[in-house]
Amino acid sequence: QVQLVESGGGAVQAGGSLSLSCKAPRNIFSVFSPSVMAWYRQPPGKERELVATIDGGRKTNYAESVKGRFTISRDNSRKMVTLQMSSLKPEDTAVYYCNQVRSDGTIYWGQGTQVTVSS
Repeated sequence: QVQLVESGGGAVQAGGSLSLSCKAPRNIFSVFSPSVMAWYRQPPGKERELVATIDGGRKTNYAESVKGRFTISRDNSRKMVTLQMSSLKPEDTAVYYCNQVRSDGTIYWGQGTQVTVSS
């Protein structure tokens, strides 16, 4: 059963913006709201890397490479997390994955969405 559904990927020129969304339609509010939500990415030929996290208290953490350009946020009532990306660079090209770590330690991944930034 699909737990996380991502959307919003696509192709953009360098300097442009994209917004990624991840919804957890099967979560109930009491499960989603304390979860740590995150975005990871996997560039072509490279390993998956952490991009940003947001915990149940809305504390955020970012990879150094995206600080000041990306913003992660969450809407618990809609069971959704968003990654707003701006000033995109070709090196941001990757498959982006939504990740959830529930309070009981269970981990879920989305199916991934492609982001391509051309120079």
